[in-house]
Amino acid sequence: MKNIVMQLETLSCPTCAAKIESALKKTAGVKDPEVLFNTSRVKLYFDPKIIDEEGVKSVISKLGYGSLSVKEIS
Repeated sequence: MKNIVMQLETLSCPTCAAKIESALKKTAGVKDPEVLFNTSRVKLYFDPKIIDEEGVKSVISKLGYGSLSVKEIS
């Protein structure tokens, strides 16, 4: 499992954060997603055998939100 933090475009409301978190929880290969509304960041683990960073970005993008950067946490 890889652990990443993604910086998103500024989230306008807590409901936006909840929508992203809900979608990520339903995504195969993603574990323990946490969307931090105040900082517009997403913390999560993912299994690179099932989904990659681009796949995670795609889930978020389909909801209408952009990701600005990704940082891998060791």
